[in-house]
Amino acid sequence: MYGLIGKMRATPGKRDQLLHILLQATRSMPGCLNYIIARDPADTSAIWVTEIWNDQASHKASLQLPEVQAAIAEARPLIAGFEFQIETDPAGGVGLP
Repeated sequence: MYGLIGKMRATPGKRDQLLHILLQATRSMPGCLNYIIARDPADTSAIWVTEIWNDQASHKASLQLPEVQAAIAEARPLIAGFEFQIETDPAGGVGLP
């Protein structure tokens, strides 16, 4: 499996709009085992994204899907920046193989 954990920052007042775009674009991505988008309760502009994929190739392929490309284009003006993104090697857990 392949995992990513990242934190992004929305432009002021646009976090919920950005969350909506991200949630709509992530409904069907082949090879995606888990994709969680969460509000940071201590920071009104921060969003946490946790992803688990079958493998790194599945994640890379997802970025080429038309609906993901459209969401990226729509979301780009609402993203103030990315604070960090780390890769992980998931060992398993609830709902995972």
